[in-house]
Amino acid sequence: MTPLEILAVIVSIVGVWLTTRGSLWNYPFSLLSVALYGVFFYRIKLYADMGLQGIFAATLVYGLWQWSRGRSAGGELLVARVSLTEIAASVVAGAVVAASLGFLLHEHTDASLPWADSLLLAGSLVASVWAARRYLENWLLWIIVDALYVALYLAKQAYPTAVLYAGFVVLAALGWRRWRLAFATQLA
Repeated sequence: MTPLEILAVIVSIVGVWLTTRGSLWNYPFSLLSVALYGVFFYRIKLYADMGLQGIFAATLVYGLWQWSRGRSAGGELLVARVSLTEIAASVVAGAVVAASLGFLLHEHTDASLPWADSLLLAGSLVASVWAARRYLENWLLWIIVDALYVALYLAKQAYPTAVLYAGFVVLAALGWRRWRLAFATQLA
C-alpha cells in the first residue's frame, strides 16, 4: 500500500459515485484517477491496466462529449439501451483485443498475469464505451468486470485497490438501479 494507491482509490471512488449520479463532475475526478492509476499499475507491472488508463482517458473525453449533449430539457442524463447487434460486435471486438494483447504481453514483456489482465482490459473497454454512450447495461458489465478485478488485485497483493474494486461493484449496482429508474421515467 502506497500513498499513490490510497490517493488513486479516493479519487476513483468520488469519480464513480459522481458517474452513478449522472453528474458531469465525474469527468475531472475520473481523469485524475486514470493518471494516478497509470503510474501505479506501471510500478506493479500490470502493463495492460497501465495502458488501459490512457484508453480510459480517451473514452472519458468521448463520454464528456456524449453526456453533454445527451440530456433532457431539465438537465437529466438520457439513458439508452444497448442493441443485440452492438452486444455481438462488442463481444467480438473484446475477444480480439484480449487475445491479441494477451499474446503480446505474454510473449514480449515481463507482465504479471498477462492473459487475465488483457481479458479485463477488453471488458473494461467495452463497459467504458457503453457508459459513454449512456447504455443502461454498462453497469451490469461493470459489476462482472470489477468483481473479476477484485480477484486480480488480491493476487497482486494490491489490497486497497482490491477493496476499491469491491466498492465499484457496489457502486455499479447502485448505478444500475438509478439508471434503470431514470430509463423507466423517460418512457413514462
